[in-house]
Amino acid sequence: MKLQNEFEEKIGYHFTDGKLLVQALTHSSYANERHMGKLSDNERLEFLGDAVLELAASEFLFHKYPKWPEGELTRMRASLVCEPTLAFCTRELDLGKYLLLGKGEEMTGGRMRKSVLSDALEAVIGAIYLDGGFANAKEFILRFVLNDIEHKQLFYDSKTILQELVQGRFSKDVTYRMLSVEGPDHDKKYKVEAMIGEEAYGKGSAGTKKGAEQEAAYETLLQLKKEKNIDFPK
Repeated sequence: MKLQNEFEEKIGYHFTDGKLLVQALTHSSYANERHMGKLSDNERLEFLGDAVLELAASEFLFHKYPKWPEGELTRMRASLVCEPTLAFCTRELDLGKYLLLGKGEEMTGGRMRKSVLSDALEAVIGAIYLDGGFANAKEFILRFVLNDIEHKQLFYDSKTILQELVQGRFSKDVTYRMLSVEGPDHDKKYKVEAMIGEEAYGKGSAGTKKGAEQEAAYETLLQLKKEKNIDFPK
């Protein structure tokens, strides 16, 4: 209960029905271990939250980019509500800390798993929608998902942007060097380093090689922006 109160303080929304928040934070592994029933985990709330998020994101982009055609709006929305970007959004909330996980899921790194985090974020959105209506859910989405979308877009397209930038400005190749692979087969953690020519830049770590490379590319872009004052396309 203490952690849930702490989470409410963090998101700036206090639930009238606290059970909705508990359900939003309950992973199926936790519900299964405690024989809580099929409908007690956060999967139904995730389903609802996904729809609320898509509507809020669509409305936001429609008004923010009045001259964009449908195709551009669709592409931007997809980049903002996809699993990697939503998991990236949960960093600010430290959402993994508050999840109720089964022992197996806990031991295999569930608190850091992108699919678990993105699903839980959508479930929280669904819970806020049921508890306080669309206006409160939209406020949460604007604050934690649709804030600083330039950086979110940069993260989503990091490998492509880095590749194009390096080819245009440095005339060198971008490669990714594997630093380590740790953990058992069912819970591996990859650590990689982005290389521009022979020079090492950003590092990334994730449960997949592709995810680690994406993070390394993103960290490299931030480093290049800071050190070389390079602006990126919006």
